[in-house]
Amino acid sequence: MAVMVDPPQRDSADERSAQAATAELRTITTIAPAVVPPAAPAQAPGSPPSPKLAEPPIPGGHVEALMGRLIRVLAHSRLARPLPAVTLSALGLAGVAFVGLCATAPRPSVATPPVLLPLTSLARDLGAPHLPDILANLIMYASIGLSCLGLAMMLWANSRGWSPNPRRVFWTAAGAVAVLVNITPVGSSDAASYATYGRIAALGYNPYTFLPADLPGGKNNPYTMLVSPQWQHTPSVYGPVAAWTHLLAAQIGGAKPWATIWVLMIMIGAAFLVTGYVLLRTAADPVRAVLLWVANPLLITELVIGGHMDAFVALFAIAAIVLSRRCTTVWHDVLVGLLVGAALGIKVSAGFVALGIAIPLMHDRAWARLVRIATVAAATTLGLYYFSYGFVALKPVANASTMVISPTVWRVVEAIFGHGHLVTTVIGFTWPPLMLLLAWYLYNRLSPDVPTVVAATCALTFAWLLVAPWSLPWYASVAWVALALLPRNTLTRWLTLATATLSLLHFNGGHPTNVPVGPMP
Repeated sequence: MAVMVDPPQRDSADERSAQAATAELRTITTIAPAVVPPAAPAQAPGSPPSPKLAEPPIPGGHVEALMGRLIRVLAHSRLARPLPAVTLSALGLAGVAFVGLCATAPRPSVATPPVLLPLTSLARDLGAPHLPDILANLIMYASIGLSCLGLAMMLWANSRGWSPNPRRVFWTAAGAVAVLVNITPVGSSDAASYATYGRIAALGYNPYTFLPADLPGGKNNPYTMLVSPQWQHTPSVYGPVAAWTHLLAAQIGGAKPWATIWVLMIMIGAAFLVTGYVLLRTAADPVRAVLLWVANPLLITELVIGGHMDAFVALFAIAAIVLSRRCTTVWHDVLVGLLVGAALGIKVSAGFVALGIAIPLMHDRAWARLVRIATVAAATTLGLYYFSYGFVALKPVANASTMVISPTVWRVVEAIFGHGHLVTTVIGFTWPPLMLLLAWYLYNRLSPDVPTVVAATCALTFAWLLVAPWSLPWYASVAWVALALLPRNTLTRWLTLATATLSLLHFNGGHPTNVPVGPMP
């Protein structure tokens, strides 16, 4: 039977309690020097020691103070009301969905891949207009802005006492997701790449060595035509678990790319909702948790409407985190290791989840648990790669790790010093320690009383989002799912701004094309 344990506390009993008490005493005597605080009663022999003060989080400085004042003003304005908050969130999602519905032949919008899903095909039959590229971009910019503002307003309303029924919020979001997965993916062409890798595997080829451009018919292959030109000569960079997901969708879709992408969208939407259900059942504040995940218009845009595998990474991550916090039996540790290994089998970036789980175990010197989880996770990961497509599956990941996206500070470094091997090597050795330093800072910004595993995972994945040379908005999924388990804190505002900024910079993953996508059968 599982042994339930309290979540580990961060520095809840440290040796600096005397210093903290002295500082508090100085504050009291400064404010009221004439008042002498009473002496503490002597502790009886054999009585339990008095609780020590937790170390306070690191202050945020002038920028944090300015942001706090601005948010306090907005949070007490008429904007922080449930109806306008939900309305703006819905308008943001509706704007993104509208771009997807208008992805009509013969030339889809620049923000969508050239494929028609059921509702998009229905919209075309009903005479949906084709959006010029500039209009599609403007709608996307406005919609992402509305989504960001709507999320902030919902959180402000919640801080002022608005407490909707979390189950009703969940099922309302489930209904919205059930509709949105039937619309052409918007904001990225990754879903087309997933489908093409699945088609490669379904034909018996290795997606880690066989290129989309090498499919029979070359550029005229219906799958190859969906992939953005810059990715047609790139093998899959996803793990074997992701490859099997792509393969399953391709086996169902067969020679029809739209059907394969549709199956992928449904699977990703289901993973997103299951993650929300786990949060609903396990979070200390389920209302805040559902607002930060299933009702979060930014995440719905990036993970569901965009159709990204990061929804599966978040699902395995939250399951592993919750299980590692609550259970300590051998079999539960084995299950945690399996979940971590499965997450690593989707994306190697799930290693930050493994590190987040390991930190509290090292802090508590739970070496037996640490060895069990690490051994099972490593064996699962290596087994998945070795018994699927072999370790050749890691080669595209290594190649992709040298890429630098624009705009980032690393692109500035390349612009100054060039794109040579030495510069790439220096960047590769520089950003990990910088990320760990930022993660340490973010970790200490949180309350000392929150669970270490959740705080560490949130800090690590958030720092990676900000510092890594290649970063996209859907990479924030694990940071969001960890944040949903934490009480209100200042990282929420910064993660919202970071995700929204990346969304505005990188939503244009699609490409203009003259590919005839044809009617839905």
